[in-house]
Amino acid sequence: MSDFDDLDALAGEYVLGTLDASERAVVAARRQRETPLDDAITAWEARLAPLMDEIAPVAPPDHLLDSIMSQIDGVAGGNEVAVLQRRLRTWRIAALGAAAIAASLVLFVATRILAPSRPGENFVAVLQHGAASPAFIVSVDVAARTLTIRPVAAAPQTDRSYELWLVNARLRAPRSLGVVRNAAFTVASSRLHGLPRNIVRDSTFAVTLEPLGGSPSGLPTGPILYSGTLVQATP
Repeated sequence: MSDFDDLDALAGEYVLGTLDASERAVVAARRQRETPLDDAITAWEARLAPLMDEIAPVAPPDHLLDSIMSQIDGVAGGNEVAVLQRRLRTWRIAALGAAAIAASLVLFVATRILAPSRPGENFVAVLQHGAASPAFIVSVDVAARTLTIRPVAAAPQTDRSYELWLVNARLRAPRSLGVVRNAAFTVASSRLHGLPRNIVRDSTFAVTLEPLGGSPSGLPTGPILYSGTLVQATP
């Protein structure tokens, strides 16, 4: 994992609230003097901010405070070490799931924000590696055969190029959808032309890291870094 990935993962955990109080305090202090960390946190906040408009506020139940206080009293009067060890395991599990939660949130936002005007014809996919942070969002208009790919947390490349591929067992080989530029978004307006709708809709979209300018052979030369499948956008 690169330093960029470590920094971005830390920023994601900070924004999602999976760090404990001491870790959060350390990150809050670091962002005051480390511009890359502050930029990463700001980017995560901007990506997740639209959720505030989608979720209605919920008032906590009246008994919640009493319940929390009774649990604190229980910890103080019992075996504190054993309790803290159990909670540490819980926090670690939560941290491992944080990236998966982030991916779900990104997909939730994407299916609404990126949903174009023709319902039933527009799809989005979150491209990521396992439970890692989402790297790209792909939006596809199946009827028009147009595609847009937007970076989310993928590190910009200077001496190599990300390349997007369409992978489907009914095709003889992965089909290149073009090089992903270091820009806010990349539009591929013709690479899907000629393909049946069901091929486009049911394929896996994958990103590899290729020589600068793209694969010289027309086939992937590097391993798949990020992949995902389409889900229908919600108008």
